[in-house]
Amino acid sequence: MTDSAPADGQPVAPTPPPVAVPAAPQDAPEAPPAKLWDRMREDPQYAPEHLALEAVRRLGPEAAQWAARARAEQPGASAEALAEQAARRFVNRARLSGAVSGAAGLPGAVIDVGVLAWTQARMVLHIAAAYGVDPVHPDRATDLLVLQKVHKVAESARLALGVAAGRERAGALFGSGGQNPLGKVMLRLGVRLAQMAGVRAAKRVFAKVVPGAAIILGTWANSSATKDLAERSRALYRQYGTATVPEPRRP
Repeated sequence: MTDSAPADGQPVAPTPPPVAVPAAPQDAPEAPPAKLWDRMREDPQYAPEHLALEAVRRLGPEAAQWAARARAEQPGASAEALAEQAARRFVNRARLSGAVSGAAGLPGAVIDVGVLAWTQARMVLHIAAAYGVDPVHPDRATDLLVLQKVHKVAESARLALGVAAGRERAGALFGSGGQNPLGKVMLRLGVRLAQMAGVRAAKRVFAKVVPGAAIILGTWANSSATKDLAERSRALYRQYGTATVPEPRRP
């Protein structure tokens, strides 16, 4: 279309086309919810347990919906094929998780390992759903802690989850009484989350503090740890097949 001229005869500069803003990648990793961060910061010793409980509550239904939709769209797909799809999807997300925060120093490192642990928990629940295992069952929180090697056996994981759940209720009733310096809390939280994410705590937490360390660790450490977790998860849930998950244990 030809630009019209104003009354004085001077040409009008053409209007530049709008600049397209690229959308965020569909599979970009997501950070844990703000309330979970608050809970973990107030109780860093039980950060993995708080994360596992919240993951089952928040991410379990999402995993169940994904599995139902995938089976409807791919009626011929086996449980193995769906589990492979889930593993591949979240390993790719894990590669990006180290760049989510954009923050430097210890806070950025803590956010990175928190995002990685959250991404891994999401993957485990999707793999469980792929094999027909209920991703919203309370035992999935126990599975997460054992698979992510926070606890060696299920019994100790259940005990720690019970403690963490009790502390959540107490915090809601009485508020946080923690008076620890923020730096000390962040360091402790980073170490616990790094342990859960399967990355050597000292190296990963300080990856952004020490110049150049993040370049070495970066995506390789994230994807390697997540691939290992995917294999452990598939080995665990493969034995269930499409069996019904047992009723929750009663006290």
